[in-house]
Amino acid sequence: MTAYAIARLRDVDFGPDIVEYLRRIDDTLEPYGGRFVVHGGAYRVLEGEWSGDTIVIAFPDVERAYGWYESPVYREILALRTEHSTADVIIVEGVKEGYRGADALAKLLPAEEGDGDA
Repeated sequence: MTAYAIARLRDVDFGPDIVEYLRRIDDTLEPYGGRFVVHGGAYRVLEGEWSGDTIVIAFPDVERAYGWYESPVYREILALRTEHSTADVIIVEGVKEGYRGADALAKLLPAEEGDGDA
């Protein structure tokens, strides 16, 4: 199941270290099947508050996502970003093909209430 590394970057001090990080990150993703699906694109806030740039990297599965983040090759460049920006970063597992919002009811309601068509 696809997994995603999602980051919200704020207060980026765009200098030589961030340039170096961006030049090197693609090589860290390749062995783990990672690819950018969002990289700081334009957005419009519809609810709540949001600031900064959003980055989403897709991986074939959660194991490879964690493998990438914890790999020596990524750890080698991580400080180039963390010392020059503020970020929230998560890894989240995606859903199976064909998933529907009502499928969440099986986890949220007792078995007898979650059964049946929603």
